Amino acid sequence: MFRQQRWLVVGLGNPGEKYRNTRHNLGALVVERFGQLHDSKFQAKRKMHADVAEVSVSGVKSVLARPTTYMNESGVAVASLASYYSVPTERIIIVHDELDLAFDTLRLKLGGGDNGHNGVISVKDHLGTSEFMRVRMGIGRPTNGQPPADYVLAKFSAAQSQALPATLDLGSKAIEALLVNGLVTAQNEFNS
Repeated sequence: MFRQQRWLVVGLGNPGEKYRNTRHNLGALVVERFGQLHDSKFQAKRKMHADVAEVSVSGVKSVLARPTTYMNESGVAVASLASYYSVPTERIIIVHDELDLAFDTLRLKLGGGDNGHNGVISVKDHLGTSEFMRVRMGIGRPTNGQPPADYVLAKFSAAQSQALPATLDLGSKAIEALLVNGLVTAQNEFNS
């Protein structure tokens, strides 16, 4: 029965080409890559404020989404999608950028604090809980005195751009591990 229940996997980011290859959009890029790996095409769903695709991985059906809202309104899309597809909070996975992790690393987490991430704050506010799974994709902190808000909205550095394909694949593997094997097994694989 576990494998027949639908999941919702949401990659946070800002809409539009201006923000596409910025650090803050890493979550959306990972979910997009996950969809590509599973031959899925995203379609605009205006009423749900997101681009949406559906996939089945090892018998696990999932809705993939990239909100078309700005980051600080991500919860509007997540709540709308969860309601429309009847996905309970315990089957929601949010993929987002994380300043406190080095680039090309990730951590899997259930619940907990938002670490000041406006997208995660919005999701918590709109769902009324923080008890959803998260794939925290590291982007590192600025080392040149750049304010964090400017850093997350900046394009990837040359070194990060070069490593980006492997990072997107790593995030995709983590999503698949969560869907197929569950949180504890996936954490043992990716959080060590």
